[in-house]
Amino acid sequence: MEKQLAELRHLASRAENRKTETGIPRVAMVQGEIPEHHLSAVYEPMVNLILRGSKTMTVGDRTYHYDPATYFVMSVDLPAVGSVHPSEEGTPYLAVSLTLSPPVVADFLADLPVPANGGVDRSGFSVAPVTTELLDAWLRMLRLMDKPDEIAALAPAYEREILFRVLQGPLGWMLRDIAMPDTALSRIAVTIQWIRENFAERLSIDSLAGMAAMSVSAFHRHFKAVTALSPLQYQKRMRLLQARSMLVSGAGNATSVSFGVGYESVTQFSREYARFFGLPPSRDIARLRKSNGKTGG
Repeated sequence: MEKQLAELRHLASRAENRKTETGIPRVAMVQGEIPEHHLSAVYEPMVNLILRGSKTMTVGDRTYHYDPATYFVMSVDLPAVGSVHPSEEGTPYLAVSLTLSPPVVADFLADLPVPANGGVDRSGFSVAPVTTELLDAWLRMLRLMDKPDEIAALAPAYEREILFRVLQGPLGWMLRDIAMPDTALSRIAVTIQWIRENFAERLSIDSLAGMAAMSVSAFHRHFKAVTALSPLQYQKRMRLLQARSMLVSGAGNATSVSFGVGYESVTQFSREYARFFGLPPSRDIARLRKSNGKTGG
């Protein structure tokens, strides 16, 4: 396994301290100290493999820590707060990721037996130790960076192999739940997508429960199981993360941004922003811009 990890680290060493595209569809990599506002974000469904260093992710009230030779699967869009750390030897954090495409996953699983599990409460995020077979699949995928003319022909096969190895492991149920339209997770995913696209609108829990074809109490229970947040908490974090991104990019001041993301009170916005990010908007953005200047992110 160490030999495999060493080659993967070498292949991914060209990554920058931000999400770095590889030229392979849905495959990206990152290295080093990442600007904080890039780590506090809405994470798309993905398989993420840690190659060096470690990472801590907090999703709602759940915190996960993962080290080299572990991978995590995220099956729905989740607002999370993260931090990355160098290895014990001081070498930079390094990771690669495969963004999960539900149509690709569904096509892959179409001919495989899928157990019914739609009534089970399950998280949309978890961590597992990597296997040599999964590392082999990642190696074949990343080697394509040096053979761009082979990507179109071979990347889909290697993507399916990565999915297959994940399916064989303890987090395989996540892929099954993504692919099956009648699972609780997939129905909650529909409401999550609606909140993402309409985060500035007033939430109607009755409407969201109807969208998920659940009673209000069942919807609340399943939503919390998947996201570690209530629907209103999820919306609030979406608003705050979007506001932070707008402020960092200079798209407005605290007043205009707060109204733009759906707040009716600037005071409430500033208070909730400071509670979530640790500083009021103006001081937080000044800190982030200073940090960006140091890291080049």
